[in-house]
Amino acid sequence: MISFIVPAYNEEQLLGRTLESLHAAAAGAGLPYEVIVADDASTDRTPEIARRLGARVVPVAHRQIAATRNSGARAATGAYLIFVDADTVVTAGVVRAAVEAMRSGAVGGGAAVSFDGTLPLYARVLVPLLSWGYRAARLAAGCFVFCTREAFAAVGGFDEAYFGAEEVVLSGALKRQGRFVVLPQSVCSSGRKMRTYSGRELLLISWRIAWRGRKGVQQRQGMEIWYARERRTDPEREP
Repeated sequence: MISFIVPAYNEEQLLGRTLESLHAAAAGAGLPYEVIVADDASTDRTPEIARRLGARVVPVAHRQIAATRNSGARAATGAYLIFVDADTVVTAGVVRAAVEAMRSGAVGGGAAVSFDGTLPLYARVLVPLLSWGYRAARLAAGCFVFCTREAFAAVGGFDEAYFGAEEVVLSGALKRQGRFVVLPQSVCSSGRKMRTYSGRELLLISWRIAWRGRKGVQQRQGMEIWYARERRTDPEREP
C-alpha cells in the first residue's frame, strides 16, 4: 500500500487541490493507498479540509518540517512512502512511476518539478538551472520525495537537525542504501513564494544560508521563507 504523507501548516488555500490530486492519482494508478496530513499546529481550516477530503489528520506542534514529516511517517502503514507538499499536485503517471521504481529495487527518489502560474523573470531563469542541478546530483525536490518504508527506517527518517534542505540530506542518506532515481515525470508545485518574494530578497536569504554553511539550515533564524507567516496574498490566488 502507498502512504501519502502531507506536512501542512495553514494550508487552507491549496491543500484541497493537493488532496484531490492524490485521490485521483491513486485511483488512476489502480493502487491501494492512504492519505495522512501531518498538521503542524495550523490556526486555519487546514485540519477540517483534510478530514473532509478523506485524509487522516495527525496533529503535531513541531514547527519544523523534518519532524513533521517524520510524525506523518510514523502514523503510516504502507510499504511505500510518498511525501507530498501541501501545495503540490501529482498525477497518476508520476505515482505509478514512483511505485514501479520501488518495486524494481529502487530505495527511493524524486521527480521533475514545474510551478503553477506566472513566474517573475528571475524565477524563469533560476528554476531551470536549479532543476538541472538537482537532476545532475540525483537529489529529490522537497515537494515530492518517495522511498520504501524499509529504507526510510534504515536511515532514521528525515534528519531533525535541519529546518530546511532536509530532502537533500535524506536523498544523500538513501543513496547510500541503494538505487535512488529522479523520475522524468513531473509534479506541479505552487509558485507563490516566487511571486510574493522578490529576487533580491530570495538572493539575500540564500546568501545568508550559504555563508553559514550547514548551520544555516540547522536553525529557524534566517529561514523566513519557510517559517514566517505568509505576509502577502499571492496575486494569482486572490478572489
